[in-house]
Amino acid sequence: MYDGYILSVPTWFDGELPNYWHEMLPALENLNFKGKKFALFGLGDQKNYPENFCDAVGILADFLEQRGAKIIGYTSPEGYYFESSKALKNSSLCGLLLDQENQSKLTDSRIDQWACKLEVEFS
Repeated sequence: MYDGYILSVPTWFDGELPNYWHEMLPALENLNFKGKKFALFGLGDQKNYPENFCDAVGILADFLEQRGAKIIGYTSPEGYYFESSKALKNSSLCGLLLDQENQSKLTDSRIDQWACKLEVEFS
């Protein structure tokens, strides 16, 4: 097992995990992630799904934290326009949220800033 992981999870439909994550989570249920760091990023559409924007990131973060993982790479919700998200925890987003449908021009800079943040947080 590694000490750090970067995982991607898009949000499907109305705030759901993709099928392949649903199939994989049972195999991870009994693992202990204490001392392991996880950075999460996900894709969503804040215009058409504002009530559950990138919920899958928050669902996966909760699953990992329940097994002792430390989530890193929190980002600011500033500049996003959604009603609610399970990825929003304590006024921060528990990962990098990308909206290629509505904010594709911001993607490169968001990734660059997040990568610099992770470089520090993983060390």
